[in-house]
Amino acid sequence: MKEFLTLIIVVIVTAIIYWGVEPFAHSQMHPKVTPADYNFLDLTPISANGNAANGKELVFANCIACHSIKKEGVESPFSDTDALAAYGVVPPDLSSAGFIYEKNFLGNVIKDIAVATKQTHKFDGNHPMPNYNWMSDQEISDMVAYLQSIAPKSMSNKEVFIDACARCHDIKYDKIYAAGGLKTYLETKVPDLSMMIRSRDIEYLHTFINDPQKHLAGTAMPRVGLTKEAEDQVIAYMESVGDSKKPERESLGYKLVIFMVIMGVVAYLWKRKIWRDVH
Repeated sequence: MKEFLTLIIVVIVTAIIYWGVEPFAHSQMHPKVTPADYNFLDLTPISANGNAANGKELVFANCIACHSIKKEGVESPFSDTDALAAYGVVPPDLSSAGFIYEKNFLGNVIKDIAVATKQTHKFDGNHPMPNYNWMSDQEISDMVAYLQSIAPKSMSNKEVFIDACARCHDIKYDKIYAAGGLKTYLETKVPDLSMMIRSRDIEYLHTFINDPQKHLAGTAMPRVGLTKEAEDQVIAYMESVGDSKKPERESLGYKLVIFMVIMGVVAYLWKRKIWRDVH
Protein backbone atom coordinates (compact mmCIF):
# COMPACT_ATOMS: atom_id res chain seq x y z
CA MET A 1 0.00 0.00 0.00
CA LYS A 2 2.86 2.36 0.85
CA GLU A 3 4.39 1.73 -2.54
CA PHE A 4 1.12 2.58 -4.24
CA LEU A 5 0.83 5.83 -2.28
CA THR A 6 4.44 6.69 -3.17
CA LEU A 7 3.63 6.08 -6.83
CA ILE A 8 0.60 8.37 -6.62
CA ILE A 9 2.72 11.13 -5.04
CA VAL A 10 5.38 10.77 -7.74
CA VAL A 11 2.74 10.94 -10.48
CA ILE A 12 1.14 14.06 -8.95
CA VAL A 13 4.49 15.86 -8.51
CA THR A 14 5.53 14.95 -12.05
CA ALA A 15 2.21 16.18 -13.41
CA ILE A 16 2.55 19.50 -11.56
CA ILE A 17 6.06 19.99 -12.92
CA TYR A 18 5.18 18.96 -16.47
CA TRP A 19 1.84 20.74 -16.84
CA GLY A 20 2.50 23.61 -14.45
CA VAL A 21 6.13 24.65 -14.15
CA GLU A 22 7.40 23.60 -17.60
CA PRO A 23 4.76 25.43 -19.67
CA PHE A 24 5.26 28.53 -17.53
CA ALA A 25 9.02 28.42 -18.02
CA HIS A 26 8.52 27.84 -21.76
CA SER A 27 6.14 30.80 -22.00
CA GLN A 28 8.77 33.03 -20.39
CA MET A 29 11.61 31.84 -22.62
CA HIS A 30 9.51 31.62 -25.79
CA PRO A 31 6.61 34.08 -25.58
CA LYS A 32 3.71 33.46 -27.93
CA VAL A 33 3.91 35.44 -31.15
CA THR A 34 1.48 35.94 -33.99
CA PRO A 35 1.53 33.21 -36.64
CA ALA A 36 3.80 33.46 -39.65
CA ASP A 37 2.42 35.79 -42.35
CA TYR A 38 3.25 34.43 -45.79
CA ASN A 39 1.28 37.18 -47.53
CA PHE A 40 3.36 39.91 -45.86
CA LEU A 41 0.30 42.03 -45.24
CA ASP A 42 2.32 44.84 -43.65
CA LEU A 43 3.88 45.64 -47.03
CA THR A 44 2.34 47.86 -49.68
CA PRO A 45 0.58 45.72 -52.32
CA ILE A 46 2.16 45.97 -55.75
CA SER A 47 -0.73 44.61 -57.75
CA ALA A 48 0.06 45.61 -61.35
CA ASN A 49 0.27 42.79 -63.89
CA GLY A 50 3.90 42.41 -64.88
CA ASN A 51 5.38 42.29 -68.37
CA ALA A 52 8.34 39.90 -68.32
CA ALA A 53 9.91 41.24 -71.54
CA ASN A 54 10.01 44.80 -70.21
CA GLY A 55 11.10 43.45 -66.82
CA LYS A 56 14.14 41.81 -68.41
CA GLU A 57 15.29 45.16 -69.81
CA LEU A 58 14.83 46.79 -66.42
CA VAL A 59 16.66 44.03 -64.55
CA PHE A 60 19.58 44.10 -66.98
CA ALA A 61 19.74 47.89 -66.75
CA ASN A 62 19.56 48.10 -62.95
CA CYS A 63 20.60 44.81 -61.33
CA ILE A 64 23.43 43.02 -63.10
CA ALA A 65 25.96 45.63 -62.03
CA CYS A 66 25.92 43.77 -58.70
CA HIS A 67 23.95 40.53 -59.18
CA SER A 68 24.60 37.46 -61.27
CA ILE A 69 21.82 35.68 -63.16
CA LYS A 70 23.46 32.40 -64.01
CA LYS A 71 20.25 31.08 -65.55
CA GLU A 72 20.72 33.74 -68.23
CA GLY A 73 24.49 33.31 -68.46
CA VAL A 74 25.19 36.51 -66.53
CA GLU A 75 28.08 36.14 -64.08
CA SER A 76 28.69 38.38 -61.11
CA PRO A 77 30.90 41.36 -61.92
CA PHE A 78 32.74 40.86 -58.60
CA SER A 79 34.51 37.99 -56.90
CA ASP A 80 33.16 37.07 -53.46
CA THR A 81 36.19 38.75 -51.89
CA ASP A 82 35.62 42.00 -53.79
CA ALA A 83 31.88 41.94 -53.06
CA LEU A 84 32.51 41.47 -49.34
CA ALA A 85 34.99 44.33 -49.37
CA ALA A 86 32.56 46.61 -51.21
CA TYR A 87 29.22 45.68 -49.61
CA GLY A 88 29.97 43.49 -46.60
CA VAL A 89 27.86 40.75 -48.18
CA VAL A 90 27.81 38.80 -51.45
CA PRO A 91 24.85 39.91 -53.62
CA PRO A 92 22.68 36.87 -54.38
CA ASP A 93 22.28 35.27 -57.77
CA LEU A 94 18.79 36.10 -59.01
CA SER A 95 18.08 32.92 -60.98
CA SER A 96 15.84 31.43 -58.30
CA ALA A 97 14.47 34.62 -56.73
CA GLY A 98 11.12 34.23 -58.50
CA PHE A 99 10.74 30.72 -57.08
CA ILE A 100 11.74 31.05 -53.44
CA TYR A 101 10.47 34.56 -52.57
CA GLU A 102 6.85 35.59 -52.22
CA LYS A 103 5.83 37.80 -55.14
CA ASN A 104 4.78 40.95 -53.28
CA PHE A 105 7.72 40.67 -50.89
CA LEU A 106 10.10 40.48 -53.84
CA GLY A 107 8.55 43.61 -55.33
CA ASN A 108 8.93 45.46 -52.04
CA VAL A 109 12.55 44.34 -51.75
CA ILE A 110 13.20 46.05 -55.07
CA LYS A 111 11.27 49.12 -53.91
CA ASP A 112 12.83 49.51 -50.44
CA ILE A 113 14.82 46.56 -49.14
CA ALA A 114 15.30 47.85 -45.58
CA VAL A 115 11.53 48.20 -45.12
CA ALA A 116 10.74 44.85 -46.72
CA THR A 117 13.33 42.97 -44.67
CA LYS A 118 12.53 44.91 -41.46
CA GLN A 119 16.05 46.29 -41.13
CA THR A 120 15.27 50.00 -40.90
CA HIS A 121 16.68 49.98 -37.35
CA LYS A 122 20.03 48.96 -38.83
CA PHE A 123 20.03 50.58 -42.26
CA ASP A 124 18.72 54.14 -42.29
CA GLY A 125 19.16 54.93 -45.97
CA ASN A 126 22.54 53.19 -46.12
CA HIS A 127 21.63 49.63 -47.11
CA PRO A 128 24.16 48.06 -49.52
CA MET A 129 21.32 47.60 -52.01
CA PRO A 130 19.87 50.92 -53.19
CA ASN A 131 16.15 51.65 -53.12
CA TYR A 132 14.23 51.69 -56.39
CA ASN A 133 11.23 53.51 -54.96
CA TRP A 134 11.53 56.00 -57.81
CA MET A 135 10.21 53.26 -60.10
CA SER A 136 6.52 52.88 -60.78
CA ASP A 137 4.61 49.87 -59.47
CA GLN A 138 4.24 48.75 -63.08
CA GLU A 139 8.00 48.70 -63.62
CA ILE A 140 8.58 46.82 -60.37
CA SER A 141 5.87 44.31 -61.31
CA ASP A 142 7.57 43.86 -64.68
CA MET A 143 10.87 43.04 -62.96
CA VAL A 144 9.17 40.53 -60.66
CA ALA A 145 7.40 38.96 -63.64
CA TYR A 146 10.74 38.52 -65.40
CA LEU A 147 12.37 36.94 -62.34
CA GLN A 148 9.44 34.57 -62.02
CA SER A 149 9.64 33.68 -65.71
CA ILE A 150 13.26 32.51 -65.46
CA ALA A 151 12.86 30.78 -62.08
CA PRO A 152 13.11 26.99 -61.97
CA LYS A 153 9.87 25.03 -61.68
CA SER A 154 11.22 23.04 -58.76
CA MET A 155 14.28 22.97 -56.50
CA SER A 156 15.67 20.47 -54.02
CA ASN A 157 15.52 21.28 -50.31
CA LYS A 158 19.28 21.79 -50.26
CA GLU A 159 19.18 24.14 -53.25
CA VAL A 160 16.51 26.29 -51.61
CA PHE A 161 18.51 26.45 -48.39
CA ILE A 162 21.68 27.46 -50.24
CA ASP A 163 19.95 30.24 -52.14
CA ALA A 164 17.93 31.49 -49.17
CA CYS A 165 20.33 31.09 -46.25
CA ALA A 166 23.86 30.00 -47.17
CA ARG A 167 25.20 33.46 -48.00
CA CYS A 168 25.17 34.10 -44.25
CA HIS A 169 24.87 30.75 -42.47
CA ASP A 170 27.10 27.68 -42.38
CA ILE A 171 25.88 24.10 -42.32
CA LYS A 172 29.13 22.46 -41.35
CA TYR A 173 27.49 19.04 -41.01
CA ASP A 174 26.96 19.14 -44.78
CA LYS A 175 30.14 21.09 -45.60
CA ILE A 176 28.29 24.27 -46.57
CA TYR A 177 30.17 27.43 -45.63
CA ALA A 178 29.09 31.04 -46.04
CA ALA A 179 31.44 33.46 -47.77
CA GLY A 180 32.47 34.92 -44.42
CA GLY A 181 33.33 38.49 -43.55
CA LEU A 182 29.73 39.36 -42.64
CA LYS A 183 30.69 41.48 -39.63
CA THR A 184 30.61 44.58 -41.83
CA TYR A 185 27.06 43.82 -42.93
CA LEU A 186 25.47 42.32 -39.82
CA GLU A 187 27.86 43.48 -37.07
CA THR A 188 27.36 40.19 -35.27
CA LYS A 189 28.41 36.56 -35.42
CA VAL A 190 26.18 34.44 -37.63
CA PRO A 191 25.37 30.99 -36.16
CA ASP A 192 25.99 27.68 -37.82
CA LEU A 193 22.60 26.01 -38.43
CA SER A 194 23.68 22.37 -38.39
CA MET A 195 21.92 21.62 -35.10
CA MET A 196 19.38 24.45 -35.00
CA ILE A 197 16.56 21.98 -35.74
CA ARG A 198 17.34 20.27 -32.42
CA SER A 199 17.49 23.46 -30.33
CA ARG A 200 14.32 25.12 -31.67
CA ASP A 201 10.94 23.60 -32.41
CA ILE A 202 9.36 23.72 -35.86
CA GLU A 203 6.83 26.43 -35.01
CA TYR A 204 9.57 28.67 -33.64
CA LEU A 205 11.68 28.21 -36.77
CA HIS A 206 8.75 29.05 -39.05
CA THR A 207 7.85 32.25 -37.20
CA PHE A 208 11.51 33.25 -36.81
CA ILE A 209 12.43 32.78 -40.46
CA ASN A 210 9.22 34.52 -41.53
CA ASP A 211 9.88 37.50 -39.23
CA PRO A 212 12.91 37.39 -36.88
CA GLN A 213 11.83 40.59 -35.13
CA LYS A 214 8.90 38.76 -33.52
CA HIS A 215 11.24 36.67 -31.40
CA LEU A 216 14.35 38.83 -31.26
CA ALA A 217 13.56 42.51 -31.58
CA GLY A 218 16.48 44.45 -32.99
CA THR A 219 18.20 41.43 -34.48
CA ALA A 220 20.39 42.04 -37.51
CA MET A 221 18.87 39.07 -39.34
CA PRO A 222 16.64 40.26 -42.18
CA ARG A 223 13.13 39.00 -42.83
CA VAL A 224 13.79 36.48 -45.58
CA GLY A 225 10.44 36.66 -47.40
CA LEU A 226 10.20 33.03 -48.45
CA THR A 227 7.00 31.47 -49.67
CA LYS A 228 5.46 28.90 -47.31
CA GLU A 229 6.59 26.12 -49.65
CA ALA A 230 10.19 27.38 -49.82
CA GLU A 231 10.31 27.83 -46.05
CA ASP A 232 9.07 24.26 -45.59
CA GLN A 233 11.92 23.11 -47.82
CA VAL A 234 14.50 25.05 -45.80
CA ILE A 235 13.32 23.47 -42.55
CA ALA A 236 13.10 20.01 -44.14
CA TYR A 237 16.72 20.35 -45.24
CA MET A 238 17.81 21.49 -41.77
CA GLU A 239 16.03 18.47 -40.31
CA SER A 240 17.65 16.08 -42.79
CA VAL A 241 21.09 17.35 -41.76
CA GLY A 242 20.69 18.00 -38.05
CA ASP A 243 18.11 15.40 -37.05
CA SER A 244 18.32 12.62 -39.62
CA LYS A 245 17.59 9.99 -36.93
CA LYS A 246 14.33 11.61 -35.79
CA PRO A 247 11.95 8.85 -37.03
CA GLU A 248 14.19 6.17 -35.55
CA ARG A 249 14.51 8.06 -32.26
CA GLU A 250 10.78 8.65 -31.96
CA SER A 251 9.93 5.02 -32.69
CA LEU A 252 12.49 3.92 -30.10
CA GLY A 253 10.92 6.23 -27.51
CA TYR A 254 7.59 4.36 -27.60
CA LYS A 255 9.39 1.04 -27.34
CA LEU A 256 11.36 2.29 -24.36
CA VAL A 257 8.21 3.45 -22.56
CA ILE A 258 6.55 0.06 -23.13
CA PHE A 259 9.71 -1.70 -21.91
CA MET A 260 9.85 0.43 -18.75
CA VAL A 261 6.17 -0.24 -17.98
CA ILE A 262 6.65 -4.00 -18.39
CA MET A 263 9.81 -3.99 -16.28
CA GLY A 264 8.07 -1.86 -13.66
CA VAL A 265 5.27 -4.42 -13.37
CA VAL A 266 7.80 -7.28 -13.20
CA ALA A 267 9.80 -5.47 -10.52
CA TYR A 268 6.67 -4.81 -8.49
CA LEU A 269 5.52 -8.46 -8.68
CA TRP A 270 9.03 -9.67 -7.81
CA LYS A 271 9.19 -7.32 -4.84
CA ARG A 272 5.79 -8.54 -3.58
CA LYS A 273 6.92 -12.15 -3.87
CA ILE A 274 10.15 -11.48 -1.92
CA TRP A 275 8.39 -9.61 0.85
CA ARG A 276 5.64 -12.23 1.05
CA ASP A 277 8.27 -14.91 1.65
CA VAL A 278 10.00 -12.76 4.28
CA HIS A 279 6.76 -12.30 6.21
